Amino acid sequence: MQSPDTVVDRTDAPSDRPRKTIDVRSLGPPKPLKNTLEELADLPDETVLVQRNDRVPQFLYPKLEDRGYAYETVEGSEVVTVIWRP
Repeated sequence: MQSPDTVVDRTDAPSDRPRKTIDVRSLGPPKPLKNTLEELADLPDETVLVQRNDRVPQFLYPKLEDRGYAYETVEGSEVVTVIWRP
């Protein structure tokens, strides 16, 4: 698997912002969703959050949209979702 930073560079996420990576691959539902939303609430708006997961976080997408976040998911041997404020 490529590093999360390499995956982020393949998305439309801003490349000049700080990044924080969280790994929720070992957590069962609904913990990945909960942990990601809690992490976003504590992050400065300029920080890009990189979520490493073992599945596409389909239930996270509407919550991100409701909160005004942009996001992209890249699937490979793991799923990486990149989340940022536009």
